[in-house]
Amino acid sequence: MSEHGFHVHGPHDHELQHATQHAAEHGSGTDSGKMTNQIAMFTAVIATIGAIFSYMGGATQANAGLYKNEAAIKKTEASNQWNYYQAKSSKQNLMELALALVVEDKKSFYKAEIDRYKVEKAEIKLAADKLEAEATDWNKKSDEQMHQHHRWAQSTTALQVCIALAAIALLTKKKWLQWGMFGMGAVGVTVGALALAHI
Repeated sequence: MSEHGFHVHGPHDHELQHATQHAAEHGSGTDSGKMTNQIAMFTAVIATIGAIFSYMGGATQANAGLYKNEAAIKKTEASNQWNYYQAKSSKQNLMELALALVVEDKKSFYKAEIDRYKVEKAEIKLAADKLEAEATDWNKKSDEQMHQHHRWAQSTTALQVCIALAAIALLTKKKWLQWGMFGMGAVGVTVGALALAHI
């Protein structure tokens, strides 16, 4: 840690630094110098885009976890409501049994209790159904975030491969590697655009 705070190096920083130094050492007047400058500039742009995509991938993964946790909480609350519903059903059943067994002058009390339990059960069922619907909704949101996270991860991986191809292209001066680098960069940016569009 320096006195100015943390400095975190990404997996592409070394290649980017090498490409920039290599570009500065060679003149831009030759084809090789132009190629070096092109690759260095392209690598800098791709590294920046890759850092943004990597951040978005982490954010969507965190959201997916939070949403899944919220779904579990709602599911537990719904389960508690269904347990409460079952308890009320058991009490209602006991009241119905008592109604059949008691003398006529006590039957009105048990009928009132049965009616009360029916009303309470209906309210509990509504609450449980609502909580289950919320749990399903949170699960769906979590799945959407995980899908988006996978897109961000795919785009970041493609951009990292692009940066590696850039380093190899700088070292070998092979034009076809430079075109491969541009192609992988395009794939990475396209997949990132798909992630941004939630596709």
